Amino acid sequence: MTFTLDQDARAVLLPAFDNLDFAGVMEPFLDRGGVSVLIGETRAEYVARDMSRERLASETPELFRASVERLKARCPELIVAVDQELGGIQRLKGLAPPLPALEETRTLSDDEVAERCRVSAEGARKLGVTMFLAPVADVVDGQNPWLRGRTMGADARTVARLASAFVTGVQRAGVTAVTKHFPGFNHLEADPALVDVSLHTVLDRIMANALPFRAAVEAGTRAVMTGPAPVAALDERNAASASAAVIALLRGEFGFEGLIVSDDLDAPATMRGASLLDTAIASLGAGADLLLVGGGAHLEALSDGIAAATREGRLPAGRLADAARRVRENAARC
Repeated sequence: MTFTLDQDARAVLLPAFDNLDFAGVMEPFLDRGGVSVLIGETRAEYVARDMSRERLASETPELFRASVERLKARCPELIVAVDQELGGIQRLKGLAPPLPALEETRTLSDDEVAERCRVSAEGARKLGVTMFLAPVADVVDGQNPWLRGRTMGADARTVARLASAFVTGVQRAGVTAVTKHFPGFNHLEADPALVDVSLHTVLDRIMANALPFRAAVEAGTRAVMTGPAPVAALDERNAASASAAVIALLRGEFGFEGLIVSDDLDAPATMRGASLLDTAIASLGAGADLLLVGGGAHLEALSDGIAAATREGRLPAGRLADAARRVRENAARC
């Protein structure tokens, strides 16, 4: 099947919403070529690493499923992503079987961890979910307010074991695991979602702490998310999600051939003063395939801008087509 530039420009966007009131924006977006949605959480829930009492009281599995089915009526092969992290944010709290607690994983074998993750993912599939933005494979052995309460430990081998088991389990249930946030952010002085901050760890230490990413790739993770801040040892100017050097490392040294997902493109540490459109073009040009952006009326202008940049030669047409192909291939597995 042949797709237009306008369809490809929409296929590479992953719009995020913090509630289920997204049909008005998403239905026309899907009609014009979009294939993905992230059903996320509010900023307050993100900071708390927990769903609010109001959400838990009002959001039922039936309501969640119906909201997804309405979109799938427009796009049957729809990527439906959520944050469902082992030890961190679990968007499906109260809606699907929970993941094991981190403390509990210490008493479980790798196979048992994988099985518990599979059960949780199977429950998610019944809701229409097809992608977990997890596991968090960062090994944090310093300060990191952005990832506080979201990581699986400070020991690379332990995190690697859990990341591998998580990937194995959830993908056994047919849910895509998105291992994040490559190449790993062991120490950040501030939250990149709030301020422009960079990782200044030396490359040898970054590579040593990246063992969980190697384990996840070996386990067959279908997707990897790049980080939201610059990794100075590789690229001082561009955030990992817009860095050709970081993505080349993932494709080359780590041998990853699957879908590359950006982190939130509107984070200050990712945009670094640029517009959202220019950041999206830079991320695609660097090699990212699926771009995480806030959902809203601006999606049309953003999509049109990506298509226009491709027509003008600022973004190679082959790169956009390749990214859209990778996204659709993942969607077809749903």
